[in-house]
Amino acid sequence: MRQRKPSCRWLRDHDNMSTHTDKQAELDRIKDVYKQWHGGAALSRYAWHRQEIQQQVAARNRAFAALLPATVGSDLSGLRVLDVGCGTGGFLRQLIDWGADPGKLTGTELQQDRLDYARHFTAADASWRLGTLDAMRLRDFDLVSAQTVFSSILDPLLRRELASQMWRSLRPGGWCLVFDFRYDNPRNKHVRKVTRAELDGYWPGERSRYRTLMLAPPVHRLLAGAPWLAADILSAIAPPLRSHFVYMVQKGG
Repeated sequence: MRQRKPSCRWLRDHDNMSTHTDKQAELDRIKDVYKQWHGGAALSRYAWHRQEIQQQVAARNRAFAALLPATVGSDLSGLRVLDVGCGTGGFLRQLIDWGADPGKLTGTELQQDRLDYARHFTAADASWRLGTLDAMRLRDFDLVSAQTVFSSILDPLLRRELASQMWRSLRPGGWCLVFDFRYDNPRNKHVRKVTRAELDGYWPGERSRYRTLMLAPPVHRLLAGAPWLAADILSAIAPPLRSHFVYMVQKGG
């Protein structure tokens, strides 16, 4: 008896099912990693009062303070912002300190406890969403950010899918902002670096900005007892030792 070939529709359905399964497996992996990490002993390295952590926060804020006025403008009061993978809401609270309207700010997150923290410690008018961006259909934002989110996604297709979702959430003329790792961490198999070439391939923007910053954490920890100026000087004269970047790209009108 002659065996029938599977139909094209069956093949498409099967591929879609496989893609959905792979995506869910990657999302589950990310959730598990953060669940194990959050609240664990490893967090002591990132305690807010550590000297190197304070310097890293300062370096990131300096980079944002330089790039935001040159892109979205210095008056943040009318800015509609979407922070993807917002964690405990730190970036949105910083924008509020700089004049952003809490009622125009939205954060998304996969972890309920982190979202609860963000809601509790941020102005009441900010909006918080639990889940993945593709299920929310959020649109017309002036700024869409993702900070140490892409490096947590190991699947290249899922990275590209997130980039497309962020782009769709932007209004014409709006900006994407990414803060992330330049290098792989040999001690952490759950993260992977994000390259400039990847970023340029995700978004067909006409204008983009890229800035490296922050000493690599192992180097910075070695300087923890030194004067603050030592880390700033080393970061300034040795760009290869900078472990992070900020990237912004504008969506065409």
